[in-house]
Amino acid sequence: MTDPIYTCPDHGPFLATGAGCPTCTSAGECLLSGERRRRLSKFCSGALRHFPDDVGLELDTRGWTEYDALVSAVERTYGWAAADHVAAVITTDPKGRFERTSDDTGERVRAAYGHSVDVSLEAGDGPVPDELYHGTAPRNLESIRETGLEPMGRQHVHLSGTRETAITVGQRHASDPVVLVVDAAAMTEEGYRITKRGRETYTVEAVPPRYLSGL
Repeated sequence: MTDPIYTCPDHGPFLATGAGCPTCTSAGECLLSGERRRRLSKFCSGALRHFPDDVGLELDTRGWTEYDALVSAVERTYGWAAADHVAAVITTDPKGRFERTSDDTGERVRAAYGHSVDVSLEAGDGPVPDELYHGTAPRNLESIRETGLEPMGRQHVHLSGTRETAITVGQRHASDPVVLVVDAAAMTEEGYRITKRGRETYTVEAVPPRYLSGL
């Protein structure tokens, strides 16, 4: 179940997962129901990762697009949505799926990872743990034993920073996911570039079977 987004008059939007605003505990007011938040987040992710042309967005080579253009695309699609809803979804996303910035040219937004369209993201700044994790369906294990982890329609393989996150990701594909352990230290030492994206996600071009355990 997707948590709704509430907004505090002093500290802005927050996910309704605890006792009010995490800064001042104000109860706040409901800005987006869980269902509307889910729909809006899915639309923004899809538009910035997979189908920008379909909704009238132009991404640059790094995946950035004008923030106002994304807001306009959202407003054309959902009669109930406005700029503050888009901002709240981006700000409160628990996985850091989105990046928003501003400079002399204006405000821009992009997906932090997960693209199937051709973009080139610059290297991230975060450190890489010695072990990472990947949640998958049991039916995929035979193929993974032979070829390892491959992007499967995306630009990169996505790995998780914790076993718990990997389980959650794997549950999108099976009720009883298998969690594979990735020897990230060995991969890095042998020249593979693993990059942190968002809060709990790491990307790499591929993971050969020799770096995996739990198969």
